[in-house]
Amino acid sequence: MREPRRIFKGRQYGPRFGGSGLGVACAVVAALVLGFGLPSNLFGSAPADRPITAEAAQIRVFDGETLGLGDRIIRLSGIAAPARGEACGDAARGDCGAAAAAALAGLVHGQAVTCRIEGHDGFRRGLARCIAGGRDVNAAMVETGFALASVPVLRHLEVAARDGRQGLWADASLMPADWRRR
Repeated sequence: MREPRRIFKGRQYGPRFGGSGLGVACAVVAALVLGFGLPSNLFGSAPADRPITAEAAQIRVFDGETLGLGDRIIRLSGIAAPARGEACGDAARGDCGAAAAAALAGLVHGQAVTCRIEGHDGFRRGLARCIAGGRDVNAAMVETGFALASVPVLRHLEVAARDGRQGLWADASLMPADWRRR
């Protein structure tokens, strides 16, 4: 006797990838979990606070709070200096930002600079404490009156510079309002 012919017989499919699809998916998920779930310095990355040193020939001064050390751009942490082109009161007094940049250039001129990165700013530049010729550059900029202290530990230097009419405080009545509000 013959078997009846099935017209609407469903097609039989075997495993499409032979079980390897599940293995590949698990491997991708595991890689993502490991990639995003583990600390970035797990495999011995250099610490963020490793000092960066540059010889005098490799140093560039961009403004009163920004240095170029070789191919790295570093902002001095804990201080705020006027930007280049920022006038001191009236135009006759001059460019406060250029004076601050000149003061920073004088501090680092002819000396190797070592900076220790403490964090990053909004532009991903390193925020650092820098030493040139054994002198703390960040503190020296505030002490000489060419930068404001933005951290409490340097405030006493700012007060002393203002009281002693140092640097840009020589005529405090002509300080640009934007710079004083920082």
